[in-house]
Amino acid sequence: MYTRILVATDGSDLSQKAVATAIDLAAACKAELVAFQAVPPYPISYFEGGIAIDGAEVERIESLWTESAMVNVRAIAKTASDKGVKAQALTKRSDVVSNAVIAAAKDHHCDLIVMASHGRRGLSRLLLGSETQQVLTHASTAVLVVR
Repeated sequence: MYTRILVATDGSDLSQKAVATAIDLAAACKAELVAFQAVPPYPISYFEGGIAIDGAEVERIESLWTESAMVNVRAIAKTASDKGVKAQALTKRSDVVSNAVIAAAKDHHCDLIVMASHGRRGLSRLLLGSETQQVLTHASTAVLVVR
């Protein structure tokens, strides 16, 4: 069935549900698991009245975010390993999460992407967008959405 499954996480409670599903599916299929989290760059405001933050402080914050993401995906990989699933942890800095997920799945030869959907509707979906929807629309890999 599937040989390598990428599970995309952001560390939220909802994404933990997708992680559990992906681990169980990988175990059932005897597939490998790639635990993946995209790390966004620090948002910099160029608008009048925006607070300028020192470049070193931005780098420190981004480094903390990257380390937090790595801790998260390593924990997922360990949980998977404890259940007999071969797993690897992967993070990537990207300002477009959906592109990073699709690229990671392609680069690691995954045949399934598992991710959560926050189920936003209406104005919040329009304003916040949906990374899951973008992955569904643009990925050539199969996608399993967990709600």
